[in-house]
Amino acid sequence: MNANDVVVVSAVRTPFGRFDGALKTVLSMDLGVLALKEVVRRIDLDPKQVDEVYYGTCIPAEYAIYTNVPARQITLLAGFPEENISLTIDRACCSSMTALRLGCRAIKSGDAEIVVACGAENMGNVPLIASAAKARWGSRLGHIPLEDVLFELGYSRKGFAPVATDAGHVAVEYGVSREKQDEWALASHTKYFAAAKAGKYEVGGELMRLEIPQKKAPIVLEKDESPRDNLNLEKMAALKTVYGSPTVTAGNAPGLNSGASAMVIMSRKKADALGLKPLATIEACACAAGSPKYMACVPAQTIDKMFAQTGQTIDDVDVIEINEAFAAVTLVSLKMLAKDDPAKWQALQDKTNVNGGAIAIGHPVGASGARITMTMMYELMRRGGGTGVAAICGGLSQGEAILVKV
Repeated sequence: MNANDVVVVSAVRTPFGRFDGALKTVLSMDLGVLALKEVVRRIDLDPKQVDEVYYGTCIPAEYAIYTNVPARQITLLAGFPEENISLTIDRACCSSMTALRLGCRAIKSGDAEIVVACGAENMGNVPLIASAAKARWGSRLGHIPLEDVLFELGYSRKGFAPVATDAGHVAVEYGVSREKQDEWALASHTKYFAAAKAGKYEVGGELMRLEIPQKKAPIVLEKDESPRDNLNLEKMAALKTVYGSPTVTAGNAPGLNSGASAMVIMSRKKADALGLKPLATIEACACAAGSPKYMACVPAQTIDKMFAQTGQTIDDVDVIEINEAFAAVTLVSLKMLAKDDPAKWQALQDKTNVNGGAIAIGHPVGASGARITMTMMYELMRRGGGTGVAAICGGLSQGEAILVKV
């Protein structure tokens, strides 16, 4: 152990809500405020001691219609001092893991001692928009059409394929069948419920209790809304593919979710000075990008890039988290990491997303990078220690990876 190690001292997330669930009209910024308050409250850390806050988000249409600089606003609303430095990050689904990487960089460089990396999203609260050509500059007569920014996540507006379409084609190219993707998706739910039964998703660990005041009665959420225990392969097989994808369906993809996550990181020296127990050490971080079509490959490519820097291999880790942007992403990346060896591919699957993944838990895109990191960290803590790698892809083939040791 080194005094300059970057360590995690607190990590929490809200329960993740369904697209049409209890949080559907709650601003993502409000979820971010609550996560920010809770992550420092858990360790009795004075917000005045936090040097920088990095806040990830992915769909600015949800908040930017009303306001801007969400990172600045959530820090002030959460009671952080006016002198606190904050930054809003949009690196698609990678954003809150990018926040962790930038926080590590700030601590390692000496620019900051204590950083909060966080992120939030509410995809159900994304408004429909009217064309400026019609709404601002006038329509002399007739209805004004509305546009759904969530449809194909807007990528086709500029000539890119929907990510679900690309993921499906890449899965076919890599020999990952629709049936295999459905099996993985079903297993995500099954593993989640087994983990929940074992007490792994109780409030006080990874999860926080969410209470949001309303006029009549508060919204209270203490568990994730998306996991389903009534699925089977027959139901999964009956679902139609989406956006012309050859394999991706609503069943082997995550939902459009809401939620927030936050982690406090600092140097080991600072943690010792404050009397805080490190939960984990961040051993390495890496980012990557590739051909937009091959988003399903980028988690593997980012992990390989990171291990080229550290001298490790995928065989050196005990637990793997690869975000289930689609089942295709996780399976294709694992197949790449296994170098197309069937036995190794299966072995890697067995230690990946062991408590369920985003297909069950949900994927509020700005919050997911930190979520998979803390899910992995808490699992390693329950095991008494070990090493884990987490990786996530983002739209148009961006990637982040992080190596954590407990």
